[in-house]
Amino acid sequence: MAHKIDADKCVGCGCCKDACPAEAISEGTPYVIDADKCVDCGACASTCPNEAIAPVS
Repeated sequence: MAHKIDADKCVGCGCCKDACPAEAISEGTPYVIDADKCVDCGACASTCPNEAIAPVS
C-alpha cells in the first residue's frame, strides 16, 4: 500500500521528498508519490508539516 498526497494540503515545501528513502516522490504542486517505488515506510507522512500525506486505503 502506497501513500498519497492531498493536493489541497500540499504547499510544495519538499520535506516529504527529502525524507523518502526510496526516492519515490517527485516535485510538483502537489508533489507526487510513485506507487511503484513507494516502500510504505511512512517517512514522508511523519515529516509533512501540513499532514498532507496519508496511506492509500
